[in-house]
Amino acid sequence: MDAVELYLGRNRTWLCALLQNLSLYGTDIAYVITTSTCMRAIQKSNCYHREGHNAPCSYGDTWYMLLFGAVEVVMSQIPDFHNMKWLSVVAAIMSFTYSFIGFGLGFAQVIENGRIKGGLTGVPAANISDKLWLAFQALGDIAFAYPFSIILLEIQDTLRSPPPENKTMKKASVISIFITTFFYLCCGCFGYAAFGNNTPGNLLTGFGFYEPYWLIDFANVCIVLHLVGGYQIFCQPVFAFVERWFTLEFRSSGFVNNLYAFKLPLLPSFQMNPLKICFRTTYVVSTIAIAMMFPYFNQVLGVLGALNFWPLAIYFPVEMYLVQKKIQTWTKKWLLLRTFSIFCLFVTILGFIGSIQGLISAKFGRDDCNENVEQ
Repeated sequence: MDAVELYLGRNRTWLCALLQNLSLYGTDIAYVITTSTCMRAIQKSNCYHREGHNAPCSYGDTWYMLLFGAVEVVMSQIPDFHNMKWLSVVAAIMSFTYSFIGFGLGFAQVIENGRIKGGLTGVPAANISDKLWLAFQALGDIAFAYPFSIILLEIQDTLRSPPPENKTMKKASVISIFITTFFYLCCGCFGYAAFGNNTPGNLLTGFGFYEPYWLIDFANVCIVLHLVGGYQIFCQPVFAFVERWFTLEFRSSGFVNNLYAFKLPLLPSFQMNPLKICFRTTYVVSTIAIAMMFPYFNQVLGVLGALNFWPLAIYFPVEMYLVQKKIQTWTKKWLLLRTFSIFCLFVTILGFIGSIQGLISAKFGRDDCNENVEQ
């Protein structure tokens, strides 16, 4: 937001702040849904292994969301990004682990099938309009694929120099995008090649795979551990923004500024602030509550992807680049960047409309086919 204010002025800074914090908040809601789905998948996997693949193994999400929320209430008391290095390392290791498992299982299933399932036209629908809704929702899911862009500068601020932070971050971004794209393509393509039109929205929780059940369980445990850390990565900037605002507005308030020492048995003493405890706990509780109201994995991801893709990943970076490099109006580069931004806006609108339609249909049970949208 500081970068936006420097190049684009205060008015657009407030718009950026609103969109960024809404996107971070929405991503945490998606993580709650995903985590509960994975925890439920572990129980279903064991049930299918014990009772058979046709057994009625059905479980709810509520208790898993509450359990995840209890963990995050505690984890949310981590002071800031600078104290989260160990958590980021664990999350990264878990991410690589379950990605390799998903890729390996999809590849093995294709070999076992002896042929490539599916087709170029994708999942069939009852009519053209349903097909378009599914395609639009898929655009939203794809737009959610790289959410790190909304916290890129916050992460860059934690880096040490030399070398310059922007050069380090640029190198890290290129490497991470390459690796992430590799796994997305491998898991998505091999998953669709393995299951065709029956491909679940989430390979490791939709039960395209039943065996080896212990490997499915292990992969889902890795996802849960990854998302415990991922939740914190996305909520800490919101905490910092809100707490900084309260500190500036209420400088004399003890509730906002005072620290109190606590000592629990077998643990070192630590300091707590009333505002941080109340606000951070309320934040976690609210994400759990909304996730319970809309526990629809693909549809929620589509809405979030559409909301943050164009404004945060395209519009603001393009506008800042034009100002920073002092690119003249109607030059070739100006036209190219403007055209690119308008095209991405069009994609965002389509993705948002399709995802909202899918979310409403899932909520009111009018369109079961939305559960098969591929990410």
